[in-house]
Amino acid sequence: MDFNEAIELAGKGIDVAGVGVLVVGALLAAVRAAQGVRAHQPGVYRRFRQQLGRTILLGLELLVAADIIRTVAVTPTLDSVLVLALIVAIRTFLSFSLELEITGRWPWQKSPDGPGAD
Repeated sequence: MDFNEAIELAGKGIDVAGVGVLVVGALLAAVRAAQGVRAHQPGVYRRFRQQLGRTILLGLELLVAADIIRTVAVTPTLDSVLVLALIVAIRTFLSFSLELEITGRWPWQKSPDGPGAD
């Protein structure tokens, strides 16, 4: 196995991990929400959205890491780097939006309870 094949394999492995995180996280969030509904717990929908948002953030991080590995190591052409830049910009926007949705504040804003309260 040469270097390019190893890097491609690593990228695919991280892709699989990212998709796995998305699927497992969404299923776990749905199961917890269903349990909360059955137990008539308040705030089930809000907790479901928060858990799902955290799952999406982690999955996106892994998928972007795989894209970076493949783009930088395997096909470092100007077109692939521009596509990667666009993907990272979209991911950053999604991350900020999800963070605002989950916590109610932007990532650079301090927690109302102080540092490390999350």
